[in-house]
Amino acid sequence: MANYRSFRQLLQDDQTLIPLVQAGFAPVSHNCVALPGFCDVHVHFREPGFSYKERIATGSAAAARGGYTAVCTMPNLNPVPDSPEHLAVQEALIAEQARIRVYPYGAITVGERGEALAELEALAPRVVAFSDDGRGVQNDDVMRAAMRTAKRLGKLIAAHCEDNRLLRGGYIHDGAYAAAHGHRGICSESEWGQIKRDLELVRETGCAYHVCHVSTKESVALLRRAKREGLDVSCETAPHYLVLDEGDLQEDGRFKMNPPLRSREDREALLEGVLDGTIDAIATDHAPHSAEEKSKGLQGSAFGIVGLETAFPVLYTKLVMPGILSLDQLLELLVFKPRKRFSIPLGSDYSVWDLDAEYEIDPADFLSRSRATPFAGWQVFGKCLATVCGGRIVYQAGL
Repeated sequence: MANYRSFRQLLQDDQTLIPLVQAGFAPVSHNCVALPGFCDVHVHFREPGFSYKERIATGSAAAARGGYTAVCTMPNLNPVPDSPEHLAVQEALIAEQARIRVYPYGAITVGERGEALAELEALAPRVVAFSDDGRGVQNDDVMRAAMRTAKRLGKLIAAHCEDNRLLRGGYIHDGAYAAAHGHRGICSESEWGQIKRDLELVRETGCAYHVCHVSTKESVALLRRAKREGLDVSCETAPHYLVLDEGDLQEDGRFKMNPPLRSREDREALLEGVLDGTIDAIATDHAPHSAEEKSKGLQGSAFGIVGLETAFPVLYTKLVMPGILSLDQLLELLVFKPRKRFSIPLGSDYSVWDLDAEYEIDPADFLSRSRATPFAGWQVFGKCLATVCGGRIVYQAGL
């Protein structure tokens, strides 16, 4: 059964949009549908501490424009939400600015330094999960202790898996493009090696464990085996890893993210993981930076791109329209599976899309403060006309 409704069915079931219809709002094609509110379990809204990159207000506005009604914000902030007092700074900003439902992560370790555990017990009732995203927890004993505590508290550990010993100053994938253009590469083992370690710790502790932004074929294979074994594990990948690889790289900071774009074989393995259920969610890893920070090419630019406003159109155009995924399968990855894994209710949230609308992605139109996207200039289908969250219209095209 389809997980979406036609615009006509929506108006019969929900009166929220009636004032907009009376004001002239209407679908511009017959292929206009209402989709359940998307959920992104991996975004960076940069507040508190880095509001020049993004604010809760602009990040949540970008999310609403992309059809998202729930997001989980990563803890690489200032102050890091490693205590109730530090978390309260972010909570106040969310309460003041957020257009949609924003669920903060708590840090695994104090200051995300990987040494002492954060105040996990005090944070647990107020955070969606624990993560040191942006940094892998290097010390085995610290991660073991975090998993044991999270298990006792009934909370997920969401891991940024990266072995610092293997980075060696790299900044793109250690593959053909790096070799041909004289760039320092990041090897795949820096990701999958730490996943392998963490899975051993999951076997030992029984912790519920989620892997952020999976990018390598070895990572997919490890997680597939872990699921078959019955371990309580899940994972996400991002839209850019499913539709781009190192062959698409340009000498431009908007192609620099961490993990980097990998090989074609890695991308194909990720698609297989999506299709066979190994990969549970597609999360954008929306990571805004200033124009200056992204203007220094592949080597000098900051890691990270934005993705909330392009995720659905890119995935619909590149995966659903060619028949690689059905729309229902895509919605499982954008809505239902991430919400189930992170215990985030859907309620009656939805967005309205004209699936026949074709347009060019123009970063100048973004509601996010950042413009760094590898999808600039792409022709895509699927335009969000309106988003409703908690019974309120939080986005309307043209306004």
